[in-house]
Amino acid sequence: MTLLVIAYLGGVLTILSPCILPILPFVFTRTGQPFVKSGLPMLIGMAITFGAVATLAAVGGGWAVHANEYGRYAAIMLLALFGVTLVSPQLASILTRPIVALGNRLLNSPGHRSGSTVGSSLVLGIATGLLWAPCAGPILGLVLTGAALQGANAHTTLLLLAYAAGAATSLAIALRVGNRVYAAMKNSLGSGERVRRALGAAVLAGVTAIALGLDTGFLARLSYANTSTFEQAILDTFGADREDQAATMVASNTPMLAAAKPRFKSKLPVEGRLPSLDGAVAWLNSPPLTAEQLRGKVVLVDFWTYSCINCIRTIPYVKAWAEKYRDQGLVVIGVHAPEFAFEKKIDNVKGALKDFQINYPVAIDNNYSIWQAFQNSYWPALYFVDAKGQIRHHVFGEGEYDTSEKVIQELLADASNQMPENSMVTPNAQGAEAAPDLGNIRSGETYIGYKEASNFVSPEGLNGNTGKDYTTGEPGLNQWGLSGNWTIGSEQATLNKAGGGITYRFSARDLHLVLGPAADGKPVRFQVTVDGKAPGASHGADTDADGNGSVTETRLYQLVRQAGDVGERIFTVRFLDPGVEAYVFTFG
Repeated sequence: MTLLVIAYLGGVLTILSPCILPILPFVFTRTGQPFVKSGLPMLIGMAITFGAVATLAAVGGGWAVHANEYGRYAAIMLLALFGVTLVSPQLASILTRPIVALGNRLLNSPGHRSGSTVGSSLVLGIATGLLWAPCAGPILGLVLTGAALQGANAHTTLLLLAYAAGAATSLAIALRVGNRVYAAMKNSLGSGERVRRALGAAVLAGVTAIALGLDTGFLARLSYANTSTFEQAILDTFGADREDQAATMVASNTPMLAAAKPRFKSKLPVEGRLPSLDGAVAWLNSPPLTAEQLRGKVVLVDFWTYSCINCIRTIPYVKAWAEKYRDQGLVVIGVHAPEFAFEKKIDNVKGALKDFQINYPVAIDNNYSIWQAFQNSYWPALYFVDAKGQIRHHVFGEGEYDTSEKVIQELLADASNQMPENSMVTPNAQGAEAAPDLGNIRSGETYIGYKEASNFVSPEGLNGNTGKDYTTGEPGLNQWGLSGNWTIGSEQATLNKAGGGITYRFSARDLHLVLGPAADGKPVRFQVTVDGKAPGASHGADTDADGNGSVTETRLYQLVRQAGDVGERIFTVRFLDPGVEAYVFTFG
């Protein structure tokens, strides 16, 4: 009952909205006529029409919006004709001949019980109701938001009718006051004809304002300052639920049929336009996509490469966003730009997509065409594109996941004209995909190929592209050495004889090493020790407690995840078979 009273009072206050001003002339055209046969049918028609259309909006969603737009067009045409007939009696006579003929037939029909004034007023009320519907305030937003959340029902319709009845009450009061205004105007002008023409001009002005969108645009913005404070006071007085109030203020003073779909405008800066996606050598999980095809969608472009640890730790979030927001209009595109030669092999990338369970489109950018189009320099790099094809945000490197998701929500809200949600994904990342222990990382990415090798301490020195026997030496923190016979190439070191190994003194929770099998594809067995012992509970996702593992494909392997306190450790991996390729150490 309380909500019915609130809805009714909210409708009463609608008369204070400037959005209603273009409609008042239609009401005043009924002045000087019997209220029961003229004013009352018009108000009833208005209330019934509004209640029906608003209920359809709550039940039917988007298609009802279109239905109401057609209703507005029809109402504008009807009321424009009505205004013209008031201004020009001659034109009125011509335009109303078919209606007069129909009215005469109805009047002469045996079952007729009411005069034509009632019927014409009812039609006017129906048209007024269609036009009045967009002038909605916070309380109506509460009703429609509740319908959207809980489903429309008979109670919703009662609330809408109560709101409409409140508006009809205020308009009835205006109509009664209008009688006095009408009489005063007649006395001052000395001619009812002049009054009628003035009202006709007012009607046409109102129709023009509505046709130009001033009723729901400029005037609606004025309405917010004039009525929302009063309506919010009513909500506070009657103790409406705080969540309902929040939903109400979100929905207030938007077009009525969009009350459950509040207006939202992103404040993110424009950083540029989505460049061409041409140049990929292949597309996986999708046919080739173009910037033009993606217009109207919010797009997340993720530059990655499958052996990059920072990219790997970002993947759970990108996958979660792709799944969560796909139906809301988000398109995620992975641009796989290789760092190493093995990452250019499409079969390797296909295997990585299977391992990571990536289902969104991935462009194979082996020639760095898309990379250069974006002028990108980082793995991973995330670019956030709005529905207009504009880049609105970027993130270089891993992290900032909550900020990234809020950007996605904001761009989707901007595209759909809805307020953004605020829930965040929480992926259950395992193995190398788990977040790093940033507080304990004292070791950084270390390449093994001579092109970018550093901190190499084997006393034999680094000799490129030639087989050589190495000994480990005495590595300090973040230094490494080889043992056994190796050939060090520009990107990787290749073990020539079984029994060789790599030693690294590190300080981090996790140790990863990018490894590949022998050239003939045969697996390479290995064994890991930490401080000269089997890792036990500190083994990685790709080793067991005894430190055993096998290199079966070229990818990143997690070999150590320290359990308990993280400290400085000596890591050693010994390969039981020849042919392994070692590329880069990373840590987490």
